[in-house]
Amino acid sequence: MEYRKFDNTYFLRIDRGEEILASLAALCEKEQITLGTITGIGAVGEVTLGVFDRQQFAYQSQTYTGDFEIASCTGTVTTMEGKPYFHLHMVVGNPTLDVCHGGHLNRGVISLTGEFVLTALSGQVERKYSPEVGLNLFQFVD
Repeated sequence: MEYRKFDNTYFLRIDRGEEILASLAALCEKEQITLGTITGIGAVGEVTLGVFDRQQFAYQSQTYTGDFEIASCTGTVTTMEGKPYFHLHMVVGNPTLDVCHGGHLNRGVISLTGEFVLTALSGQVERKYSPEVGLNLFQFVD
């Protein structure tokens, strides 16, 4: 991964073989980013996406391998128990195979390149598990 900072915005190039969430975590730890928004495009060769099952209170995940373009990746960085917490959704596709997959990003390995933009914000939003919902929800810190 290589990146440059412009004001409060980081442009990242995530390289072949690198995992997206690990790369974002390394950036946030190095730059002490605790709050922000993330967008990205690129290509993945392996991606695990999930959808939350409201009956089981758990993510049902599927791993896809092959040539996929990242049509969209968007989400947030907050903190949970003092560490960066990423909540990203991704849509990947391969028009030659007439397939498209989307959901919560659990893991994604770049196959060619990934271009991500992280806008860091001042402040902090902590996450806390909600047993009623089954998810880690925003907890606003004063």
